[in-house]
Amino acid sequence: MKILVQKVLEASVSVEGNTVANILKGYLLFVGIEKEDTPFQADYLAKKIAHLRIFTDENDKMNLSIQDIGGEILAVSQFTLAADVSRGNRPGFETAARPDEAQPLYEYLVAQLKQFGIPVKTGIFQADMKVFLINDGPCTFMLQK
Repeated sequence: MKILVQKVLEASVSVEGNTVANILKGYLLFVGIEKEDTPFQADYLAKKIAHLRIFTDENDKMNLSIQDIGGEILAVSQFTLAADVSRGNRPGFETAARPDEAQPLYEYLVAQLKQFGIPVKTGIFQADMKVFLINDGPCTFMLQK
């Protein structure tokens, strides 16, 4: 499982011109599920995301978590994170989980994040989404388990 974490001032996702979710200060998560992923990876990454200290404190040091600042999460499924671009110029998706396997694990990850008391909103699984964000920093981290 690969999750790209972007610290944002705001983010939203729209489908067919309609905004389906938006957040203010927090994280935009792009979530890629691979064939071998299990709830174990989701549990580990949910805990890591909930406790990741990348918001600045009064001394301008990255020392606060999303829970500390009362932030929100926008989680967007993104199977392209599982792409293999090591051969040729066209990405291969052999390691990406099939949608019927990926969606329950994506929903499980969202549920685990909510258990930390973090408000979580989502895009629409498998939809053609347009994502808007204002990256704060910029500050972006790749998490993988």
